[in-house]
Amino acid sequence: MTNAQGAYRVVVVNAGISDPSSTKLLADRIERGVSKLAATRGRDVVSTHIDLRMLLPELPAALGSQSFGPQFERAIAALRDADGIIAAAPVYKAGPSGLFTSFFQTLDNDLLIAKPVVLAATAGTARHALVVDEQMRSMFAYLRTMTVPTSLFASTEDWQDAGLGSRIERASVEFLALMEAGVEQTIRGDNWGGYQHELGSAGGTELGIELNSDLMRMAAGGGAA
Repeated sequence: MTNAQGAYRVVVVNAGISDPSSTKLLADRIERGVSKLAATRGRDVVSTHIDLRMLLPELPAALGSQSFGPQFERAIAALRDADGIIAAAPVYKAGPSGLFTSFFQTLDNDLLIAKPVVLAATAGTARHALVVDEQMRSMFAYLRTMTVPTSLFASTEDWQDAGLGSRIERASVEFLALMEAGVEQTIRGDNWGGYQHELGSAGGTELGIELNSDLMRMAAGGGAA
């Protein structure tokens, strides 16, 4: 899915709501790490940033009726076309923010199949360090993404710790390896028909369902022929 110039299209999703935001700082630091590593391999990274706080006015309609406003539509299009995603959330009350989870819960279940994803979170204390693996990773597993093995978490004290930089470098290597290998294209291309799709989520393949059968007429409240 890389473009004609050979650049990787990376979407950075930031659920921080303050300005400045530690969540945005972490997401941007990961993006710089990926870009720097890609440059050493002769490739560019073109990044699109989605700040979820800007989508707040459109969120109720998206959650309530799957009615997407223009900003939501642009965000969905960017995710659809992305080669990889960096997703970062602040932790509130021992879980990723409601804004973060609500946004990803509105997405079509087929949208992110096999996309490489780096997961990251920030909090004021290290007590929340397992939120990425226990809660965020399970949601992205449901969306059938390819999350990198290394989780990234930054509490207040981590910003001055060299270990955070090392983890970002490791996650960048894993992320770039998945994009270089074309994992998404291979899996979606060879396996698309093997996934369980919801009606309206199968990229048009559900149009092959025979709607005029006796069973479908009875399901719609009619009778058999």
